[in-house]
Amino acid sequence: MEFGVQFFPDVRPEDKAPADYYRDCLEIAERAEPLGYTHIRIVEHYFHYYGGYSPNPLLFLAAAAQRTKTARLVTGACIPAFNNPLKLAAEIAELDGISNGRLDVGFARAFLPHEFRTFGVSPDESVARYREGIEQIDLLLREENVTHRGQFHAFENVTSLPRPTQRPRPKFYVAATFTRESFEYAGRMGYSIMAIPMAAEKLRETLVAYRDAYRAAGHSGEGEVMLALHMFVDEDGDRARRIARPQIDAYFRSLLEAANDWTTGTSSSDYKDYDKKYERLSQQTMESLIASGSALIGTPAEARESLIALNERTGGFEHASLQVNFHLLPQNEALRSLELFGREVIPKLGSLSAAVLAGTPTSSR
Repeated sequence: MEFGVQFFPDVRPEDKAPADYYRDCLEIAERAEPLGYTHIRIVEHYFHYYGGYSPNPLLFLAAAAQRTKTARLVTGACIPAFNNPLKLAAEIAELDGISNGRLDVGFARAFLPHEFRTFGVSPDESVARYREGIEQIDLLLREENVTHRGQFHAFENVTSLPRPTQRPRPKFYVAATFTRESFEYAGRMGYSIMAIPMAAEKLRETLVAYRDAYRAAGHSGEGEVMLALHMFVDEDGDRARRIARPQIDAYFRSLLEAANDWTTGTSSSDYKDYDKKYERLSQQTMESLIASGSALIGTPAEARESLIALNERTGGFEHASLQVNFHLLPQNEALRSLELFGREVIPKLGSLSAAVLAGTPTSSR
């Protein structure tokens, strides 16, 4: 199991200026690598303080590439529905070169109605745009003189420049949350998975489906899974929970506000039952997140125990992507937590988690 840091801004301009937010995140990225964290990851969102400070993950990661030497740089994730594949493929290859081949590219469908509405894109086209975009970007990165006529974008006899530094292209992740079909699609295509463990038992079923589909399609290995988690640790577990609680609560308020359209009549064939999923999200508390393994809040020992339990419940995962400065968590507290986790959890869990993974079933066989 490897650990990295992820950034998901949920701050208003009146609470924290963009320059201050980026400065703090880049300091965390720079501090993380010597502590054993192996990736830096950031999202793509627009028009709302939930995510709105990160409209271009590649741009932030280009800055992070200059502060780090070995950490993987992960888009978590790019959204094909809001990007031209010709432009995105070229930018991916550019950052792959800037970072000397350290880029991993995650893709997602998007899920916030206000983003689709503002871009003038129908959410009913979400799946089609997502899959076509990934297919076209994959083709542009892998091959030269390519032609593709899709439903939304078409090009003929194009060679995208620059060519990627990693051959045939950087690793692809795809985000999957609820539906089994999304996990099976990722497995068939040979992509790695980005997921969240709010319902670890359900996630175990979908990860089994992912790994089974991965093998059935003839890909070598069993795939690769990255789970996103909130993390804040302190030597005093009660202090950790006291500090984290208002920040966790505020983070989820921002998410619920951004996604509120799902409860006010917005619906889409590509987002079935999202009103019910919103209702379940609205019932989350810090305690429920800790219980599910979605939040590592407490002492380092408690974090280790939570990770081992989560690994067992889900059937095993390779990467934990840790959100360490959620909402307005003070920078000094985020850095203390980052260092304590790096000192007390990463070295002690690495070999143990490998043993747990080896003995944990990951297939329905």
